[in-house]
Amino acid sequence: METLLVVVFVVGYLAITLEHNLKIDKLIPALAMMAVLWALIAFGLDGFTSWFDSSEHHLMENFNTFGHAEKLELLEETLLHHLGKTSEILVFLLGAMTIVEIIDYFDGFSTIKTFVKTRSKKKILWIFSFLAFILSAIIDNLTATIVLISILQKIVKDRDTRIWYAGLIIIAANAGGAWSPIGDVTTTMLWIGKKVTTANLIEHLLLPSMLCMVIPSLIASFLPVFKGKIDAEEEEPPKSRFGAKMLYLGLGAIIFVPIFKTITHLPPYVGMMLSLAVVSTFAEIFSSAKFSISNVDEESDAASHHSPVHKALTKIELPSILFFLGILMAVAALESLGLLFNFAEGLKQGMPMIGTEMSSTHVSDLVILLLGVGSAVIDNVPLVAASLGMFSEPMNDQLWHFIAYSAGTGGSMLIIGSAAGVVAMGMEKIDFFWYLRKISWLAFLGFIGGAICFMIMRNLF
Repeated sequence: METLLVVVFVVGYLAITLEHNLKIDKLIPALAMMAVLWALIAFGLDGFTSWFDSSEHHLMENFNTFGHAEKLELLEETLLHHLGKTSEILVFLLGAMTIVEIIDYFDGFSTIKTFVKTRSKKKILWIFSFLAFILSAIIDNLTATIVLISILQKIVKDRDTRIWYAGLIIIAANAGGAWSPIGDVTTTMLWIGKKVTTANLIEHLLLPSMLCMVIPSLIASFLPVFKGKIDAEEEEPPKSRFGAKMLYLGLGAIIFVPIFKTITHLPPYVGMMLSLAVVSTFAEIFSSAKFSISNVDEESDAASHHSPVHKALTKIELPSILFFLGILMAVAALESLGLLFNFAEGLKQGMPMIGTEMSSTHVSDLVILLLGVGSAVIDNVPLVAASLGMFSEPMNDQLWHFIAYSAGTGGSMLIIGSAAGVVAMGMEKIDFFWYLRKISWLAFLGFIGGAICFMIMRNLF
């Protein structure tokens, strides 16, 4: 039965990876895989010889002596446990996405365009790289990429030049998301899963992540495509006079979430709901103010009679939320039977150790680097979800920091390796092989440079 479960997971995984070839949204195989795996466990419950206690992180003793009713009760408790942990992540993401959409409702992100005062291609490259690095740490790398490419389209009209900028934005956004607990889904998973804390994550990953962004941008700044100046464009008037206020309020509210968690020790989604409530309150006040939105046409006039919060909720990425539900619960099914735990034990014994002092369980750096490279091909969410069930290192162990870095930045090596890359691919119609030839080597050098920096810092401090 265990073999059948692994086969179902592999088939589902392949369907997710090949979503563009199959033309099937990845949420479909993720949800189907989740349901089938848990159904197979329920049907074959009496045939399993081991069960993994996720709360204590070890295999349960005397599981064979349990009767059918006891095993069924344990299954329900385990399913509820994993659903609760997964829901914490999903509710957190829903709150963050809604705040971002409220900011966009007031055209707040257009304020960022005012930071670009130069026409030099090289200076614009550095401005957008640092903006992507910082913004992705606050509103996540996917949203930061969408925002910055949208602004880029208004500044750089030549598409051949613009796609180069887009490639460097992908690298910078993924690097920025790695050092922040709210910058990437995978780091959010590690943070909510109590594997890392905000202060330690920033302390250990800020410099490696910055190096991961700086190295590609520095090399690219010497390329011919970034020499010279761009043509000046006329400034567009802001659509809302409250745009800047909502931008700073929304970003401040998101930054407040880790602070709230540190003070109250409550789960992050509680702080996110408080932030959403505050931002929503001001959004309602601003939307009801007279002349809050200029250039009103019939469509926007009709929209102004509706709550900006309701409007924002209709625009959030629900398919992404359902995908995370499916993949996290599918991985939880394999974890519950101890398959991931046993795989990790075999991996630790079979892989050679390299470098100097390893983590408490002597996990090889090579394994984590391979996880980073693998995240360029396979979605990093299930990879990190699997690592949560595989390793039992304590909170803030260097293993978790390295996983956060590798999974967060490794996806930049292929345009399909990260959500930021996929959305940029769609927005600018970037060819897979163009990215492979022009950008991948830059992303690889940044990834290796940051990884070496992390190892040096770990051994020195």
